[in-house]
Amino acid sequence: MTPASVHDIRNLALLGHAGSGKTTLLEALLVASGTIGAAGTIERGDTVSDFDPQEKAMGHSLSTSLAHLEWAGHWVNLLDTPGLPDLAGRALSALPAVETAAVLVSAPAGIESGTRRMMEAARGKCRLIVVSKIDAATPASLAALLDELCATFGRECLPINLPSASGDAVIDCFFAPDANREPAFSSVLAAHDSIVDQVVELDEALMASYLEQGESLDPEQLHAPFEQALREGHLIPVCFVSARTGAGVKELLDILGRLMPDPTEGNPPRFLKGEGSAAQEVEVAADPDRHVIAHVFQVANDPYRGKLGLFRIHQGRISPNTQLYIGDSRKPFKVSHLLRLQGKNQTETPLGVPGDICAVARVDDIHPDAVLHDSHDEDNYHLAPASYPQPVFGLALIPQKHGDEQKLAEALARLLDEDPCLEVGFDHQARQTVVRGLGELHLKIMLEQLRARWNLQFDTATPSVPYRETINGTAEARYRHKKQSGGAGQFGEVALRVESLPRGSGIELGNEVKGGAIPTNFLPAVEKGVRQALAEGALAGFPVQDVRVVLTDGKAHAVDSNEVSFVTAGRHATLEALLGARPVVLEPLVSVTVKIADGNFGEVSGEFAGRRGHLTTTESPASGVTLLTATLPLAEMEGFEARLKAICAGESEFSMTATGYEPAPQDVQQRLAKAWTGHGSGQ
Repeated sequence: MTPASVHDIRNLALLGHAGSGKTTLLEALLVASGTIGAAGTIERGDTVSDFDPQEKAMGHSLSTSLAHLEWAGHWVNLLDTPGLPDLAGRALSALPAVETAAVLVSAPAGIESGTRRMMEAARGKCRLIVVSKIDAATPASLAALLDELCATFGRECLPINLPSASGDAVIDCFFAPDANREPAFSSVLAAHDSIVDQVVELDEALMASYLEQGESLDPEQLHAPFEQALREGHLIPVCFVSARTGAGVKELLDILGRLMPDPTEGNPPRFLKGEGSAAQEVEVAADPDRHVIAHVFQVANDPYRGKLGLFRIHQGRISPNTQLYIGDSRKPFKVSHLLRLQGKNQTETPLGVPGDICAVARVDDIHPDAVLHDSHDEDNYHLAPASYPQPVFGLALIPQKHGDEQKLAEALARLLDEDPCLEVGFDHQARQTVVRGLGELHLKIMLEQLRARWNLQFDTATPSVPYRETINGTAEARYRHKKQSGGAGQFGEVALRVESLPRGSGIELGNEVKGGAIPTNFLPAVEKGVRQALAEGALAGFPVQDVRVVLTDGKAHAVDSNEVSFVTAGRHATLEALLGARPVVLEPLVSVTVKIADGNFGEVSGEFAGRRGHLTTTESPASGVTLLTATLPLAEMEGFEARLKAICAGESEFSMTATGYEPAPQDVQQRLAKAWTGHGSGQ
């Protein structure tokens, strides 16, 4: 089967904190719709979406999985995303593929850090809050949770149904509210009036009918303003469900089909054409008769089955044998097999229409964020860049088997395709491959994948802290490289100026050379030398950032000048100018958020202080719970997570994000500069 029209499709991402019940709810929805005969469980390891051996062993989703179902004439694509904080990037990458973000909140656990993160990340999408596991909560706690949702995420959070007093069902508060049924808390009619009032605020004619004439409004009249309210964030429906007992599951299916937006009703994706400041927004419409435009939001790599690219069709239609281009590639590939996924199962489908989510396999050049299209008119199209947490935890990898370096590099490249929050670099000083992620668990999962999928064995080490250098002033320098040893010699002279830039500006290069003092053909060589100097640093051997380098003058020799001479002159002139511009070492800072019991406040805040950190915010999201946020140097974070677990006896939550760079204390600067001098500065 395949959806016949864009209006039949509903695309949702199931988001939320780990343990909120996303995978279990997906099983219940598949059973209730008749898609599968019996629900799998996480304990047995037989769910549709958690099919990877590593997922089964850990009992957690580790990557986003696609499933689909049909309900009342609607085709519903569901993306089950990881909830572990360290895998936030894999969850966030699903958002460009959907109109609706369904954020699950576990009734017993309440609002958790993952809830807040996903609700914030999904701004701009139509949002739905699903309160799960209502069978494990009391009426009083459910009422308190609804109040907390409104206090945390705004008065736009309104219940569209309520748990029954018996707890074994939910009561509709929108389509056909029944005032004779007793909810566990609140009032069915009051909930109905609240959600209708919120919706009609956006339609003056409906509001006049509703208020002045006292006319009741049926759901069909409310459909257009309801979709508008979702798009504008004016309404965030809240529904209640228990995947274990089935309470609210079919009602949720009705909500998805009748109220959540189809691809023409959600906020359209922002496609751009061109790069940087020259990029212009372009219209992409869910029209099957226009050129194909599809976006690859996920890539999976299997050593045996090859590369699998999941994509959302935004415009046009795709069928087997369609010729598609990847980005700006001049060479198309043919869609040999258009695939529809149900967890790990792949079936061929004859057609993909706008709004649909499909996949292609064994296309080596496909990559995350690629735009697939069938016409060169759409060359250089791309989605507006997404925002992901910056990886800060690092590990150095040292292959145990000689000759495995290339195999490790290829495996890491595959993992980079799958996770936007992994980063791989090479520490030239230590001659080590360094992998960075969002936390210790993130890196542990990555290491296990390298071992299990690519049979790699390696040792690990703590990598060096990614310090940077910058300057606090302006300086000029001139350097002449002259070498004569018989025959053709070497000659190149470069004068330049370095200037400091605001933090986060990166590197800028300028040219004020007049009269051809440096021939045009040697300018690339000068730039190469400048960049070499900026990469190696002048004070302590760390890359330089937030600097403008302006070439001002130079000299060339008609016979002896060559590229090597100007690379050398450019490099040395840059190093001399940097040393004259008051260079400093910058240390990376991180923002650390911990959720702890009130009784652990003193010891945890003391731990922050002992690591040169300072508290930035303190909140009390629930009784007996404190949420602390502090800024600390990354260099002081080694062993913090283990120490936090020891202080809190394992009862804590921890997340960390990069916040930028600031000058290191003077003693740290001196120590790093001395160590660099001791190893030889390379100048």
